[in-house]
Amino acid sequence: MSNLARELQHQQQQRGQENVRPSKAKDRSTFWLTPGEKLLGLAFAGMVCYGAIQMISNQSQIYQVNKDIQQVQTSIKEQQKVNGDLQVQVSELSSYERIRDKAKKMGLVQNENNVKVVQEK
Repeated sequence: MSNLARELQHQQQQRGQENVRPSKAKDRSTFWLTPGEKLLGLAFAGMVCYGAIQMISNQSQIYQVNKDIQQVQTSIKEQQKVNGDLQVQVSELSSYERIRDKAKKMGLVQNENNVKVVQEK
């Protein structure tokens, strides 16, 4: 039995040494991430960068549209002011007294029989 026991003991020691050696070699050759995980990480990073660029692009377009809207609103306000001034001028120029004075200067005479009253709605 001593011969057989020594032989078994020797084989077990060799197996133990064989198990230890490959595990160290595997530890050296294994990477933290597999190639598939690296690919997925790279794809995710690319998607994040693309999304960030899209967001910045959209914000710049929104800014430009808002700027254009403000310019149009400013020009509308200016045009409304001009229209209001012109409306006041029309009211002043179309007053009855002014028209009567212009007619007298041109030599027209008011005839009560030919006057027709026009009402505005």
